[in-house]
Amino acid sequence: VVQLYIRDLVGKVVRPVKELKGFHKIFLKKGESKTISFNITPEDLKFYDDELNFDWESGEFDIMIGTNSAQVQTKRVNWEK
Repeated sequence: VVQLYIRDLVGKVVRPVKELKGFHKIFLKKGESKTISFNITPEDLKFYDDELNFDWESGEFDIMIGTNSAQVQTKRVNWEK
């Protein structure tokens, strides 16, 4: 299982450190490899703010990919509206 986590580094409200946003379950034979892609959209960045608006904010995000939540590769990105 390949898992996608997103962390919003700065926001109006406190957010989870690792928020599971997607996963792919794949089967590999010994020695086999496969490329997995995730399409991240603004919908994946949305949250309910303190006024219960469901939206996202521009800023820095950590994108984390791994086979479990403890062992991930992280890339920091900046998304602007």
